[in-house]
Formats: sequence, C-alpha cells, structure tokens
Amino acid sequence: MTLIVNRLNPRNAFGPRRQSAALSALLSRLLLLCPLLAIPMQATHADEGMWLFNNPPRKVLERRHQFDATDPWLLRLQRSAVRFNDGGSGSFISAGGLVLTNHHVGAGAVQKLSSAEHDYLKDGFHAKSHADEMKAVDSELNVLQSIEDVTAQVNAAVKPEMTPPQAHEARRAAINTIEKKSLDETGFRSDVVTLYRGAAYHLYRYKRFTDVRLVFAPEQEIAFFGGDPDNFEYPRFDLDFCLFRVYENDEPAKIEYFLPISPTGLHEDELVFVAGHPGHTDRLDTVDHLEFIRDTSLPYSLERLFRREVLLTAFGARSQENARRAKDGLFSAQNSRKALMGQLAGLQDPATLARKRQEEQALNRRVAADPNLKKDTAGWDEVIAAIATWRRIYNEFDTLENQRALDSRLFGLARTIVRMTAEDAKPNTDRLPEYAESARASLEQRLYSRAPIYDDLEILKLSDALSVLIEKRSADDPLVVKILAGKSPADRAADLIQGTKLKDVAERKRLATGAAAAIETSTDPMIELARLVDPPARAVRKQYEDEVQEPLEQAYAKIAAARFAISGTETYPDATFTLRLAFGMVRGYIEQGRSIPPWTTLAGAYERSAEHHNQPPFRLPKCWLDHKDKLNLDTPMNFISTADIIGGNSGSPVVNRKGQWVGLIFDGNLDSLVLDFVYTDAKARALAVDSRAIVEALRKIYDADEIADEIEGRRPGRGE
Repeated sequence: MTLIVNRLNPRNAFGPRRQSAALSALLSRLLLLCPLLAIPMQATHADEGMWLFNNPPRKVLERRHQFDATDPWLLRLQRSAVRFNDGGSGSFISAGGLVLTNHHVGAGAVQKLSSAEHDYLKDGFHAKSHADEMKAVDSELNVLQSIEDVTAQVNAAVKPEMTPPQAHEARRAAINTIEKKSLDETGFRSDVVTLYRGAAYHLYRYKRFTDVRLVFAPEQEIAFFGGDPDNFEYPRFDLDFCLFRVYENDEPAKIEYFLPISPTGLHEDELVFVAGHPGHTDRLDTVDHLEFIRDTSLPYSLERLFRREVLLTAFGARSQENARRAKDGLFSAQNSRKALMGQLAGLQDPATLARKRQEEQALNRRVAADPNLKKDTAGWDEVIAAIATWRRIYNEFDTLENQRALDSRLFGLARTIVRMTAEDAKPNTDRLPEYAESARASLEQRLYSRAPIYDDLEILKLSDALSVLIEKRSADDPLVVKILAGKSPADRAADLIQGTKLKDVAERKRLATGAAAAIETSTDPMIELARLVDPPARAVRKQYEDEVQEPLEQAYAKIAAARFAISGTETYPDATFTLRLAFGMVRGYIEQGRSIPPWTTLAGAYERSAEHHNQPPFRLPKCWLDHKDKLNLDTPMNFISTADIIGGNSGSPVVNRKGQWVGLIFDGNLDSLVLDFVYTDAKARALAVDSRAIVEALRKIYDADEIADEIEGRRPGRGE
C-alpha cells in the first residue's frame, strides 16, 4: 500500500517554510525576471515530476508526448480530485457525488462505523440504496477551487532588521491574516501553502464536504490480498477500492466536475496522468540533511513502528474482538514500517547519495564561480549548522511535541483542548497555525468526533508510550517523575484512561468552550497531564522553529535562489499534501533478468491463492470463490506505470488523454520507495487498480449493478 501521508512529518514538523527578509528581497528581484514564480529543484528526468496545477508541465508534455494540457482539461481534473483530510486522495466519478478512493484510505472511516456485531473491514459493506449509505463519523473531504499567489503579501510582513524568530512570527501573522480574510470572503477552507522551500506562497481554497457516507467497500481480504508479504511488491492482485458519497443539505451533492470511466480501458505504453495529493518529499535536501534523515529521523520512526506493530499484533491475538479493534492501527503500522524501511534502504544505498552528492557539488561549483551568486554558497554551511541543532534537540522534541509523544487519542484530545483555550485568548495573528480561525472548522470536526474509543487499546498504547518516555529521557528525569506520579507505566496509563471523562463528546465541548478557568481548575487526569506537559512541549517547539526551521528555510532559500539563477524555471516543488499532476507510461520492467509485464489479471489472483492453498493472507473471500465461473478471468486487475507518486497519492485517479479514469493508484513497488529523495524510472513503478476489474467485480461478484451503472454513466445517481 502506498503510505498514507502523515501530515505532521517529523522531518518538517510545523507550518509553512520561511525565509529571511533579505532573502525574500533577493528572490523577489529574481522572480521579477520570471512570472512563473518557479524555483527549480533539479533537472527533471524522464517522466519525473509532481507538478502544480497553476504551473503545469505543458512544454514537457508537448515535447515528450505530443499532448496539449488545455485549461478546460486541467480544470476538470482539478475539480474532480478529492483530498481526504486525514491522509489520502480520491476523485468524483459521478454527478451524484460518488467518490472513489482506496480501501486502505477509507479503512479508518470503515473501522469507526464497525462494531463487534458488524465488522465492515472484514466482511465488506454494500449500501443498496441512498437510505442504506452510512454517514462517516468525522470524515472531511477537500476539493481545490482556486490558487492565488500571495508571495508578495507574505514577504512584505518581514522587515530586513528582523531576527529569525521575529521573522517567523511576522510571517505567521501575515499567513493567519490572509487565510482568515479568504475564509470570511469565500467561505472556503483557505490554506497558505509554502512552495519551493520558501520562494513562493500560494493560497489554496477548498470546498469542504463533511457529510460523507459509505457506499461500498469490499472485504479487506481482497482489498489487501497478499497482506504484508506482498505489500510494496509486484505483481499484485489487490481490489483496493472503496466508494463514498458526499451529501449537501442531507441530499446527494450535485457535482459539476467528475471523471467519466473509460469505456475501453488502456494499453501498454499509453500515456496516463495521476491527480493526487503527495504528502512529503525531500528531493531538495542537501546531502548533509539526507544523512541526518538516514541516521536519526528514519531510525527513530522505525523504532516506534516496530514497537507498535509487536504491541498490536499481540493485543489482536488475544481475541477476535481485540483483532477487530487493532486491525486498522496494525495495518497502518505495518504499512508505514515497510515504507520507511524502503526509504532507509534507499538512503543507505551508496549510489543514491552519490548521485545527490554529484548534483550538489556541480551546483556548488557553478554558484561559487559566479560573483553574483557566490554568497549563496553559505546556504550549505547553514544547513549543516541547523541540522546540528536539530540532532541535539531531536529526542526532546520527539518525546514531547511530536504527535507520537504520549501516544493516546484521549491525550491528543486533552492537549487540543488545553492548547485551543490558550490560543483562543490570543489575537488570530499570533496563534499557532493549527488553532487559527481559518482552521477552526476542521479542528472541531476532529475534536468532537464520535468515533469509538476503547479503553483497553488506549491503555495499551499509552502504557507503551510512557515506557518509551522512560527509555528516552530516563526514569529520574524530573518531568518523567511528575508524569508517572509514582506509578508504573501500565498503572499510570490505566489511571489516566479510566479516570478521564473525555470519552464523552459533551464534556469535550464543555471544556473547549468554557473559560480558561475551566481548564486551569479541571481535575480530569488527562487535562492535568496535558497542562503539565504543555509548557516544556511548547518550549521545545519554539526552539525547533527558531533554531532549526527558520535557519533551514533561510539556508534553503539561498540554495533555491542559486538554482533558479542557473537552471531556469521548468520544474516542480517538493510535495506538500496539495494537489499535483504526475504523468507516465504504462510500462513493465526487467528484474533479475525477468520481464515483469505491466498487467495482472483476475485469473492471476485465483492462481496466487491456489499456490498458498487459499490461506491468509492469500485467501480469497467466499463470494469470490462462489462467483468465479461468472467472471471474465482475463480482465486486467492491477497495472503499473512510470508516474511519479509518493505517500498521499493513495486513492488518486489515473486518467487517459481524454480525462477518463482508467485506474486507481494504490501502491508503489519496493523500487519506488526511494522516490521520496530521488526520481528513477528504471524499475520504480506506481501500482494501480484497473477500472475494468472494479466494474467486473461490482457486477459479477457483489451484485452491485446499480453502482456499476452509476460509474458507467447509465444513470445519474443511484435510484434516480
């Protein structure tokens, strides 16, 4: 499974990227020479690129593929693309608000709708009418409406005499103001997105859909066929799709822009496009920065994931109900673990850093040789200095401020309530980005979610997090002593989880909407813990922002300015969980002398299952065995392409030249995991579910002709 994006990435923890006033002025002068406002990261190779919709690769597509990306074609694709706000992508595929995404993107919503009596992850779900469609507990879908360049407004707030901390605060105030003004004027969710390492700021406006209902989900056995052994491998045989519908005013939304299905499918060496929301890439990072990720950041993350995987595996083995409760979290841990191991392997491969080092040295030589750019060579040294500080405070940050710290949904709710009350007392311009007025609707959507919370699972996770706290900071650490309150991690976790009232949504609302005194005097043990942890957590966050984030942005802005002056404008920025356009060819590859074809078929799924005696994780659902004789077994099931994808692209539609959807991104192969740092199309491939397999299964296995008819345009919406 393609890694679902983690929006609080430990390598880029908070908010927009920033730069000093002097560098802003330098970049502004350079950018006057080019209205495209694009700072190149590197020369692109083959079909590389996660391109902005307001700076699409028109010349590249014309030159390489003789394709004209017209404004109407791009607009339809942009307005059809959907972002799942908790990570992942999707698309509208009917005028009746039908949304297609991956099963593993929708799994969180499906899990929250499940119970001990109805395990929809295991057994699947099929709403036969609108009345049967189940409302997701707390899902938010975003559809990009417009993009506005606000670089000048943001940079104008930063004065030359400002220190880095002052520049950081001034820029944050400007961004909060821009977002609030846009929200008030348009009603759209408004996010200022930092691009090209701080050389550009664009305002993205989204229409929010919060009435999201589950329409169809196959059994997880077929959606994740092959399980962990086949994850990030190819060939694959996964029917990894899920269908939701968005509603407005309690009626299915009427959607103007949606993707029609291709009536003919696709063929080998066909040009395809991917419109999705890749989460985070590090392709602009210096070699020293990449070495820090290799030696510190990724190992830290993997250590946590290994612990989580073992913990949830053991918990799930105790009972069937435990397994159901842990299923989504365990899947996430396994998926992330394998993805990060692939990334680490890529950075541990000397060839990867050798290529990056060669590119960096070549750029550095050209910068040093140009009298007008020579001063920008300081950028590389400044990165080294900032990374040295980051390494020094990483443990403190990781144990207090990172979202993995004190891992518990209930603690996360308590922290949100404590911080929201404190931030609400400030002017909007001064608030932390996640508590700004423009982010309030999404924040409350999560805070007041009625998703089930299980005490036993919460105690398990929090107990382990407290054990990690001891290991990382020592049992004698004064803060650890206060947090544990003289008890073992297990006993302290039990007291906190069983003693808090935050499982009650009404209690959350009472505390969150009350005066600050309600928080200060609360005796709820989880609120007390959040109050205890908040001051040191805020302190290390500010240290990170002032001594790591801001210096890194200033350093990278110098490097970016030098790249711009030398290399030109035809390129794309690092991924930011915003809508991007990628493209590539449907094409196989050679591995160990063996030709890997671009397609698998339904027949292959039955053959692979038989090879493993139909045992998990290669067991086919009973309905697949019962209906085998009805299927056209030659129907393509999964296919691969050279499209440039990364975590967050899960659920992205794959479309042809006509803008018709032909597939659904669900994974990359092992060779694609290095794409976080460098692009290669030698063997790296994006994996997709073929549209023909989805329709074939809906009609002949699941008796869901009404859904297939809607997808194929035979009816505008179910039952209409």
